[in-house]
Amino acid sequence: MPLTDAEHALLQRAATLSRDIVSPNASRWERERRIGHEGLAAAVEIGLTRLQVPLAFGGLAMSFSCKAQLADVLGAGDFGFTMSLINTQNIAAKLARDAPAEVAARYVPDLIAGRRLGCTALTEPGAGSDFAAISTLAKRVEGGWRIDGAKAWITNAGEADVVVLYAQTEQGSGGRGIAGFLIDGRRPGFVREPAFALGGQHTIGTGGFRLEGYLARDEDMLHPPGQAFKAALSSINGARTYIAAMCCGMVGDALRVVREFGEQRHTFGKPLADHQGWRWRLAEAASELAACRLMVTHAATLIDEGRDAQLAAAQAKLLSTRMADRQLPALAQAMGAEGLREHYPFARHLMGARVAGFVDGSTEMLLERICAVMRA
Repeated sequence: MPLTDAEHALLQRAATLSRDIVSPNASRWERERRIGHEGLAAAVEIGLTRLQVPLAFGGLAMSFSCKAQLADVLGAGDFGFTMSLINTQNIAAKLARDAPAEVAARYVPDLIAGRRLGCTALTEPGAGSDFAAISTLAKRVEGGWRIDGAKAWITNAGEADVVVLYAQTEQGSGGRGIAGFLIDGRRPGFVREPAFALGGQHTIGTGGFRLEGYLARDEDMLHPPGQAFKAALSSINGARTYIAAMCCGMVGDALRVVREFGEQRHTFGKPLADHQGWRWRLAEAASELAACRLMVTHAATLIDEGRDAQLAAAQAKLLSTRMADRQLPALAQAMGAEGLREHYPFARHLMGARVAGFVDGSTEMLLERICAVMRA
C-alpha cells in the first residue's frame, strides 16, 4: 500500500542510520559477539522502536508496509541488528495492543526508549517448527500461573527481559491448550542461559532461558487457551514477510558494492563493468531482487488490509531466502578475492541469509505451508 509522507521520511532517516552506523560497525559487533547497542540507541532517537506502537503510547502507528521497507533498508546494514531491533519493537507494539492498560504502561515506555529489550519465545530445545508440541507448562495456582520449561533459539534472548512466551496449559491438548504470557526476566524463576556461540550473526542475540517455578499473574496472560495458538501463527506471516525483505536488503547492498567495484576495477585494459559476462551476473541478481521485492510488497499489502497472507508470506520468504542464498555467493565471486576483505559485507550477509532460511519457518516448512494452502 502507498506510504505516507511521514513514513517516507522515517525510511530516509533509517537509510542514513543503516549506512552511517550499522554497516560500518556490524563487523566489530560480530567480533565482540554482541547486540549493536550503539545502533539501537540511534534507532530509538529516530523513532524506529515506536514504529507500530499506537499513538496513545507515544508510538507512530505506521503501516506494516512501512515496516517491511524498513526491514529492507536496515537489512542492508546487518541482518542480525535488524532482527534484534524489530523484535523489541514487536513486543512494544504487542503489549500496547494486547496487555491490560496498567501492564502495558509498566513496560512499553522502557521498550521504546531502548532501556529494555523484548523477545518472543515459542521455540524449545525439543520443539521448533512443530509449535503445537511445546512442553513448557503453565499450571493454574492461586494468584496466577506457575510456569516451568525451557526456551531455545530465541532472538534477543541473550539480553531481553520483556518476553512474550507461549506455554501449554493442558498436557496433550496440542494447539488448543497453548496460552500466551508476559514474562519479566527480572523476576524470580527466570534463568537465562548463556548466549549461543554461532558461526556468525551474534548481533541477533540468539539464546535461551529456563523458567523454574515462575509465577505469572492473571493479568500477565495476553492470550488465553484457544486464542494464543492462532495469534502466534498470525504473527508469523508478518515475520516471514519482513525476513524476506531483509534478504532483499542484503542482496541489494551486495549488488551496490559490486556495481561500484566494477566501475573502478580495470582488467585487460577496461573496467570490469565493460566485460559482458561479468555484468550479466549483476543483471540476473537485479532481476531476481526486483521480483522478490514485488512479492514482499504484495504480502505486506495483504497484511495491512487484514486479508489472509499465509500463502503470500510463505512464498515471499521461500523465494527471497533462496534468492539470497544463490545471489550473494555469485556477487561475492564477482569481486574476486577482494570480496573476502572484512570491510565488505559479503561474509555477514552470507551468514544472514543462512539464518534467514531457518527463522520463522524453515524452507521445508514453508513448502509444506504452501502445499497446504493450495490444497485447501
